[in-house]
Amino acid sequence: MKLIYAIVNRDDSKAVLTHLTKNGYYVTKLATTGGFLGSGNTTFMICDLDEKVENIIEIIKKYSKKRIQYLPANDTIMQGVTAPASAPLEVTVGGATIIITEVSDFLKI
Repeated sequence: MKLIYAIVNRDDSKAVLTHLTKNGYYVTKLATTGGFLGSGNTTFMICDLDEKVENIIEIIKKYSKKRIQYLPANDTIMQGVTAPASAPLEVTVGGATIIITEVSDFLKI
């Protein structure tokens, strides 16, 4: 049995949640904030059998899209980054970060 943590951009979280639950997976949804951009994320926790992990990952992959975002050069995140003052910083956001751990016991009470 595995516990999957999937950190997803908030723009994609509704679609990911909809398709996970539509496929019969039980999901716990947590509102989280990213450390780099300080933007909203959703962390999903899904515990299921080993043989279902690949399908869960495929659903998350399909509905978590990467996109380009531009940060103003004077943004506080830019401190310490050498770039011309007027040039915005291009960053890729979205997609998903997935962490999978082994679970020794799983109880639903």
